[in-house]
Amino acid sequence: MKKATRLQTKNHNRDLVLRTVFAHESISRAEVARITNLTRTTVSEIVNGLLEEKLVEEIGKGESIGGKTPILLSVVADSRFLIGLNLAQDKFIGAILNLRGEIKEMVEIPVSGEDGKTALDLVYQIIDQLMKKRIKPIVGIGVGAPGLVNTREGVVVNAVNLDWQNLPLGNLLEKKYKVPISVLNDSQATAIGEYVYGGDHSGDDNLIVVNVKHGIGAGIFVNGRLFQGDGGGAGEIGHVVVQEGGDLCRCGKHGCLETIASARAVLAHLNLKTLEQAQAAFEAGNPKAQEAVLNAAHSLGTSLANLIGTLNIQKIVLTGDMTRFGSAWMNEVDRAMRNAAFVRLSEDTQLELGTLDYRACILGASAFLLLEDYSLLFN
Repeated sequence: MKKATRLQTKNHNRDLVLRTVFAHESISRAEVARITNLTRTTVSEIVNGLLEEKLVEEIGKGESIGGKTPILLSVVADSRFLIGLNLAQDKFIGAILNLRGEIKEMVEIPVSGEDGKTALDLVYQIIDQLMKKRIKPIVGIGVGAPGLVNTREGVVVNAVNLDWQNLPLGNLLEKKYKVPISVLNDSQATAIGEYVYGGDHSGDDNLIVVNVKHGIGAGIFVNGRLFQGDGGGAGEIGHVVVQEGGDLCRCGKHGCLETIASARAVLAHLNLKTLEQAQAAFEAGNPKAQEAVLNAAHSLGTSLANLIGTLNIQKIVLTGDMTRFGSAWMNEVDRAMRNAAFVRLSEDTQLELGTLDYRACILGASAFLLLEDYSLLFN
C-alpha cells in the first residue's frame, strides 16, 4: 500500500473537518477536534481556510463548560450550489439546491413517450434553464436515471422506457457544462436522499430504501455507504422473476416483480391510465381495484423477505407512487414480508414510509457528488 502524500493527507483532514461541520447545525472547533481526533492546531488551520473560502462561518458563542467561551461554526448553505435531476416516468424534474439541500429553483418538463435523443434533449433543456438562473456558483450536477447505470463510468447501460443503451450521459454533460457530473440509478439516488435528508439515520446505519413506481428498485446502505455491487446494479429487484410464466416484462423476461407489484402493473390490471383513477377506485372499495393493489403489496412483501434473509438489514423504507394507497397497502406489504421471512430475522425489522416524495431522488443525486469527495467545492 502506497503511503499517502502530504497533499492527500491535508485534503483528507480538510474533508473530515468539513464533513463534521456539515453534520451539525453548529459546532465549536474544540468539538470538531474531539470528533475527528485531529489536533486543535490542525483543526484551527483547516477552519481558517474554510472561513477564507466562505464555506464556513462563525455564528456566535456557545456555552462555556469551563475556560474560554467557544465560537460556534456553521456551513454557509448558500456559498455553493448543486443541480439535481430526477428523470421520472411522466416528467423530468431538475432543481438547484444549496449545501443544506434546500431547493432554490425547480424546472419540470412533462414526458409523454419521448425517448432516445429527444429525451436527452429534454435533459439539456432543463439544465440550460437552471444554468440561466442567477444562483451561482453551480459546482456540480447529479442525475438520477432509470434503469441499469454504471455510476463509475457515468453510463446509462439500459433504460428501457427512455430507449437509452450504453449512453455516456456523464461524459456528455461534463463536456457541455464543464462541471463535475454524477449519474446513478434513480432508486439509489432516492435512497441517498432519504438517508441524508429524510430521517434520523446516523453515519454508519444500514438501510434499504425500496422505490415502487412504474418500475421497482432498491437502494442499499451498508455501514453508512451506498452499496452498488460489482457492476453497479445492486438493488435491481424489479427484474427478478417471481411468477414463472407470468406477464412479459420490459426486460424481456416473464413474471418479474415489476409485472405484479409496480404502479404500471396495477394500471394494466385495471385497464386505467392514471394512478389517481386507481386510487379513487381503491378507496371506493372497488373489488377489482382492491384485489390488484393488495396482490401487488403481497408480492412486494414476499420479495422484501428475500432481502431480509440475504442482508438482515433491520430498517426498510418504502417510497414511490404505490405509497399513495396508504395503510391498507402498507399493512399487506408488512404482513406478507413477515409471513415469508425467517421469524428471528423479521421480528426486528422496521418497515416505514419515506418522507421526501420525488425530492428524494433530486436531493440524493446532488448529495452523491459530495459523499466521497468535497474537492468540487474548492475549484
